[in-house]
Amino acid sequence: MTRPTPFNVRRVASIGGGPIGAGWTAHFLARGYDVTAYLHDLAEEPVFRGIVDTAWISLEALGLADGASRTRLAVTTDLTELARDADFVQESAPENLAVKQALYERLGQLVPGDVIIASSTSGLTMTEIQARCSTPGRTVVGHPFNPPYLLPLVEITGGARTDPGAIAWARDFYQIAGKAPLVLKKEIPGFIATRLQEALWREALHMVANGEATPQDIDTALINGPGPRLALMGQCMAFHVACGAGGMATNLDQFGPALKLAWTRLKAPELTQELRDRMVDGCNEMAAGRHFEAMAADRDRGIVAILKAIREAAQPAS
Repeated sequence: MTRPTPFNVRRVASIGGGPIGAGWTAHFLARGYDVTAYLHDLAEEPVFRGIVDTAWISLEALGLADGASRTRLAVTTDLTELARDADFVQESAPENLAVKQALYERLGQLVPGDVIIASSTSGLTMTEIQARCSTPGRTVVGHPFNPPYLLPLVEITGGARTDPGAIAWARDFYQIAGKAPLVLKKEIPGFIATRLQEALWREALHMVANGEATPQDIDTALINGPGPRLALMGQCMAFHVACGAGGMATNLDQFGPALKLAWTRLKAPELTQELRDRMVDGCNEMAAGRHFEAMAADRDRGIVAILKAIREAAQPAS
């Protein structure tokens, strides 16, 4: 079997029954693909299908592709069955290097031809994951943001033995499948978006640890400050536009010296029991007894509204 073109993918194999694996499954179903999902144990299936059903509410609100249906989902615990007719594989197994290496060793033998195998990993490199795979040239990272059925970003990178053509293929396929693919210039720990997110997270932990802010203060600041602006134009363009006609040049010339001030702390704070408890107690206070499923549903409704607003804002003025 030879590699299908990105336009000719019909069946996606999705590995993993957790929020990422089920989220990917929901996304591909909503885009009109047939999906075979691999679960380690059929006991996982009710929770897995529950995630898909919950995701479907938001996916319907955004608009389904022609032919999209949850009836096009097949579930198996047999990797051989999963691989048999796969045109593309999205792997979302646990973030354990030994588990992934063993899995890719099997997938390299089972998945037909040079069909692309993409990992959702957020903390491992493809060079590490593909070490025992007999066909490493077709293995790539396709790292989503959670929930993958709503947030468009997919960060793509290869490993030391990945064929550059596999990266290009994955980029084209994700674009066709309704995602926003971003190909990294090089293989780096944490990719791009996660590293930016972690910078915010480090600062939040420092401020809570030092008694400078509560979790609620931090979320209030982000929601009502940079958050809406970042959703529309990102960090770099936000600063470029903020400084008027001079753009980024004015920003760096005027405010560049402030970068040397001790506002930020680059090292992560020690996660003491006290800091851990402050974060947990603060978040529980904000949750106010609401169950996870209700909060996730509220999150999804909000993201759908934001995505629709961004689409509308991107339309040229008449």
